[in-house]
Amino acid sequence: MNFAKRAWLNLIGRKGRSILLVLVTSAIMLFVLAGILLRGAANEATQNAKDSVGASLTLTANRQAAFKKMRSSSTGTPGTSGTKPKLTMSSVKLSDAKKIDKLSDVNGYTVSVSTSANAKGFSAISTSSSSSQGGPGGMMQSSGDISVSGVTGTASSSKFSDGTYKITSGRNLTAKDAGTQNVVIESELASENNLKVGSTIKLKATTGTKKTYTLKVVGIYKAKSSASTTGMPGQSDPANTVFTSYTFANTLKGSKYKNTADSVEFTVSAPGKVSSVKAAAKKLINTSKFALESDDANYRMVKQSMSSVTSFANKIVWLVAIAGTIILALIVILMIRERRYEIGVLLSLGEKRWKIIAQFFTELLVVLLIGIGVAGIGGKFVGDKLGESVISSQTSTFGTAANKATLGGMQGGKTGGPSGQAPSGGSQQMPGSSSSAKSQQTTTKVKTHVSVKYMLELLAFGILIILLAIFAGAGSIMSLQPKKVLIG
Repeated sequence: MNFAKRAWLNLIGRKGRSILLVLVTSAIMLFVLAGILLRGAANEATQNAKDSVGASLTLTANRQAAFKKMRSSSTGTPGTSGTKPKLTMSSVKLSDAKKIDKLSDVNGYTVSVSTSANAKGFSAISTSSSSSQGGPGGMMQSSGDISVSGVTGTASSSKFSDGTYKITSGRNLTAKDAGTQNVVIESELASENNLKVGSTIKLKATTGTKKTYTLKVVGIYKAKSSASTTGMPGQSDPANTVFTSYTFANTLKGSKYKNTADSVEFTVSAPGKVSSVKAAAKKLINTSKFALESDDANYRMVKQSMSSVTSFANKIVWLVAIAGTIILALIVILMIRERRYEIGVLLSLGEKRWKIIAQFFTELLVVLLIGIGVAGIGGKFVGDKLGESVISSQTSTFGTAANKATLGGMQGGKTGGPSGQAPSGGSQQMPGSSSSAKSQQTTTKVKTHVSVKYMLELLAFGILIILLAIFAGAGSIMSLQPKKVLIG
């Protein structure tokens, strides 16, 4: 009788022991597979994050160069009556943006302009005084009660693309709205003033000739929350943010801002082309005035979060594998002790010792295959639950860090826009803001899936475990003397 047939008869004849082995092996394989799935999902999430955020470049004013110029041109010493330093930021010329857009690996660009205006004939939503706002060097600057965000199209604007803002009536602004005075307003502002799609509103510029303009409402959007407001003095309510074409926003700012932008974002054909495009684009711009950067803050945050998930998954795999080896080794040793007489008879009949060890391996292999089947059914559920647990703890950790980053950014007293222009309320998203944190929660969500690759990896782990367990207990078989066993 060959060892494979003996193994099968033993499994069938001793059902209680076989069921116990199946349960133990299934539990071990279930957690090993959960760890493998979680590790794979974390690696996939990291790669997806890299691909999604790595294919864009943003052209803005060079803040470091501007600050350096401000300090070098200032007179007097701090705290004296000398001339106070003034930060001057250069506007991005659209002619430069068009040059960069002609590069072979650039698939287009979007323009962003931020300014403010005063409501005429309708009321802005008031949550705090918005008559003044701090600027560089402690200077107070004039600011309107309506924040104006000029864009190429609202659909490509960050808060619309990430779902923070959503059009509920009318339509998005598009590139065809350039040169028009069409506007998209927030639903709370619309409700407060009985405005709807087709209505008109008037905005008065706060700079230049301070001319009043009539705009047509073509869309109304809903902000999911007003968490982006900080309650700081001078900050307008997020509902007071309106979206117009970038050309109209420049008109509000003054004639000298025509054909300029606060920032221009370029879409690169592939993440791997970003470095080469950046190098080529820098040759087309004045790097002492402008900076061209790839925004990888989201990727770095996701990568750090997923590194913790991967580390946790690896610990699960190895801890369960080690514990499983020990447990199965003890079971094999007990099986050998229980079956000493059977082994002695086989040895006395001339059966080779390696065939007896192969019999034990075959028995455990059959049990392992059943355990892998059970793990394949429940592994995704366990992996998802473990992933949710780890991600929730990571969200809490990074939420605290994001809040610190937000406070740090506010204390820095930095303003956005060219020539010290005050930032436009809800239209600009600060790093570490609540909407950014919310985006991260979505980005770092891991979803496991069972594949042939992961099942083969689990099988390899399982075979390794039972081999180690059998070798740990094989010493008893190798040292058995058939004559002593049978006499005993």
